[in-house]
Amino acid sequence: MGALMKIIVAGAGDVGHYLCQVLSEDGHAVTLIESEDSTADEVEERLDVRVVRGNGASALCLSKAGVESCDFFMAMTAHDQLNIVACSLAASLGAKTTIARVHDQVYADASVVNYQKHFNIGVLINPEALTAVELAKHVRNPERMAFEDFARGEIELQEMEISPDAKAAGVALKDLSLDAGIRIGYVERAGELIVPRADTVLRAGDKATVIGTPETLLKCRRIFSSISPSSRRIVLYGATETAVSVIRRLSDRRFKIRVIEPDIEKCKDIAEAFPSVTVINGSATSLRLLEEEQIGDADYFMACTKDDEENVMTCLQAKKLGVAHVELVINKPDYEQVLQNISGFLNFESIVSPRRVTVSEIKKLVTDKNYSVIGSLRGGSIEFVELKVGAGSPAVGRPLRDLRLPPACIVAAIVNGSGAKVPGAADSVSADDRLVVILEKQMAPEVVKMFVK
Repeated sequence: MGALMKIIVAGAGDVGHYLCQVLSEDGHAVTLIESEDSTADEVEERLDVRVVRGNGASALCLSKAGVESCDFFMAMTAHDQLNIVACSLAASLGAKTTIARVHDQVYADASVVNYQKHFNIGVLINPEALTAVELAKHVRNPERMAFEDFARGEIELQEMEISPDAKAAGVALKDLSLDAGIRIGYVERAGELIVPRADTVLRAGDKATVIGTPETLLKCRRIFSSISPSSRRIVLYGATETAVSVIRRLSDRRFKIRVIEPDIEKCKDIAEAFPSVTVINGSATSLRLLEEEQIGDADYFMACTKDDEENVMTCLQAKKLGVAHVELVINKPDYEQVLQNISGFLNFESIVSPRRVTVSEIKKLVTDKNYSVIGSLRGGSIEFVELKVGAGSPAVGRPLRDLRLPPACIVAAIVNGSGAKVPGAADSVSADDRLVVILEKQMAPEVVKMFVK
């Protein structure tokens, strides 16, 4: 795991409580800041963490918790503004890395103000968006070939097999005219892994590892595969933040989406924001409604409400009516394990817990190394690492083509407050950018040294 980290968590709701539990079990020194006495009492009694009672957005309280010497400060309350203020203060007082939990997509929009940079926050984590990534990936990649998400779902890696009559078959990469936001990472041919060059000719049967944004990958599939993906019918129950994030991830024309929502005002909001989505005002707990709307003909049914009982019951009804794949969100910790244990019996495609996906994402960042391993390929011989570019790095301001990176090393994504992008050879990195780099495992220390100085 690495050296023991000093970590402060503000807020002990479902996510914060679970985060404290996991990090303390991993051996880290965890301090919790919590304003509710009953919650603080429960944590003190059940977990091996230090508890400071007070407001996480108070500089005095942060100092009392020892923020000036902490490795990570994580604001996990249910209030976005409190989390942002707490992280901004913590950074000013000396916290090495700050992580803010935010729900509102407003804070991811840097078109007017870059909130992350303005408030000097290390990482913004959106549990609903992470949950949507998990739900949507089954729809986006039903073939179940290699599939990874980077940069909190803003960049994807997919493995695509070249069809004999595809546009890419028999063509050199330089002649494919790929979108600027697309990179070919590796090509697997007859069991051998090749790092492609501009003159590499793709052959039928090759498996190409393709990196890009979700939107560009959907567009480019037809270049590599002549098989046109069939349209898919998706029904979402509940016009929640998670459902909205799922809609954004399935914005391609081949995804036909319907949303069922009991609240008429929320129905109007969805209809106005997404004109191509069909919105049905009603409750999916009504078997009559499901039958009238012919929900049984859908390919996917996703229950995204905040009510776990409704999510389970509506998925059971959808399955009974003939929906091939059902997925649901589970919010209550008490239900998670029970449902995971019987999910095979119920034949649910996926059960996603916002607190678990959030903590899983945060755990990738908690390391004493100057980079985090966030995934791997080929049994671990190839790693995906995330690192932060240091102000003194010789790479700052230089085009990637001039950096003399090892042949099998690919900068797959540059992530900053403006979002994430797949860089080209002419792109350069700036101090404080976060990079996702794909490389051979043994190369990690050497490559990281180039960026982190």
